[in-house]
Amino acid sequence: MKAVQEKYERFQTDMGWNKVDKHDFRESKEFLLYIHMLLTTEVAEVAEEFRTMLDRTKELVREGLDEKEAYALAKQEIRENLGKELADCLAYLCKLANFFEYDLEEELTAKMAEIRTRYSR
Repeated sequence: MKAVQEKYERFQTDMGWNKVDKHDFRESKEFLLYIHMLLTTEVAEVAEEFRTMLDRTKELVREGLDEKEAYALAKQEIRENLGKELADCLAYLCKLANFFEYDLEEELTAKMAEIRTRYSR
């Protein structure tokens, strides 16, 4: 995960998108609001792909396909777009994690340990 964060950081630098002064309140505020808006938009686009998949499954069943086959076909039809939307979400999560200097892998590991403890597994 750290490698992904670093890769995205280099990409931002290459594109000239690392111009936010993390210590400036106004710049940080604008940046965070903008990235939050972009992230929530991408999450909504993931949901839209799910809706497309579910609607397509129902349509294929009405056309006579077995539900299992219809679902598999519908999943395959959204695969490319869903991957792009998930990548967009990951990019914005990396951008936020890098801004606050989080290591997402460490954060995820800690969260999984917390959940494991909560559910005693």
